[in-house]
Amino acid sequence: MDLRQINFGIEIETVKRTRERVARAVQSVVGGEVRHVGSPASFDPWEITDEQGRTWKVVADGSLINVPGHLRAEVVSPVLAYTDIPTLQEVIRAVRRCGAKIDQRCGIHIHVDATAFDGRTLGNLAKIIYKQEPLILNALGVNETRQRNYSKPVSDDLIRKIERRRPKTKDQLNRIWYGYHNSRPQHFDSSRYHGVNLHNVWYRGTVEFRWFEGTLHAGKVRAYIQLVLAVAAKALNGRAASSRKRKFNPQSARYDFRVFLLHLGLIGDEFKTARKHLLAALPGDSAFKRGRPKPKTQTAVEADVPTEAGPQTRPPAFSGNGTADTDEGGAP
Repeated sequence: MDLRQINFGIEIETVKRTRERVARAVQSVVGGEVRHVGSPASFDPWEITDEQGRTWKVVADGSLINVPGHLRAEVVSPVLAYTDIPTLQEVIRAVRRCGAKIDQRCGIHIHVDATAFDGRTLGNLAKIIYKQEPLILNALGVNETRQRNYSKPVSDDLIRKIERRRPKTKDQLNRIWYGYHNSRPQHFDSSRYHGVNLHNVWYRGTVEFRWFEGTLHAGKVRAYIQLVLAVAAKALNGRAASSRKRKFNPQSARYDFRVFLLHLGLIGDEFKTARKHLLAALPGDSAFKRGRPKPKTQTAVEADVPTEAGPQTRPPAFSGNGTADTDEGGAP
């Protein structure tokens, strides 16, 4: 399956502007009508029915405790296709222009349609993430509080059980995830607070990725979406996946993650900006695993060598600064 064939949804948390103001910013891009639903009161939702009949929501979020309740606004998209990403980016820009902000408590959650997954491919997904998670967490700059409370890493125990039981169906993986067969999952199940939340597979039919720090940078959001869609496609297309955990090496981190992105299929101009954003926070060099080699020093200039014709001075030796070609024309 191509990553462009996978549907997704997104939740973007903001502060400093009312839900009505943010809803009208969304409407300015998607058209349609805005209405205040108001129920349930704890979420106080505003809804925007766009020109395609899809419903966007702007709701309250109880975790955004740094601001008064009326200034908490979480944008919840409808089910989107890959071709909707440019529209979503315009929505983000409109929300930013209306004065909405993000703070250290804001986050972004991306939901990927789980319809095509079975127990084996969900196991692939868990193993791919487990192997690369140290790199992913550093690349995304996930803070310790978020990792500890809201987006916990894939556990060693989950991977051991997947390796041992080799689930083929979602029901078999359900028993591994919960420790029993959970036929009636509830929204606030404690297992949901993982960077890759498989609880949502049985609760609402999606895999939820919860790593992301809040941002209203449209290019970064596009990069995050492309990353999770590429990981999902890799899991769906692979017959198996390795779970041998990669250690984080600061010297080679940027190179290692770039190789991972290319293996996911994020190659070429379409994903150039995604690679730029996803590699930006990592140390090292994207083109050289052990760091960019230093130019070789050449023999020092010989000065004023006397001859019968009088003093001579050799021209300084030229030292070239060799570079390696990359798929991004030299961009990191």
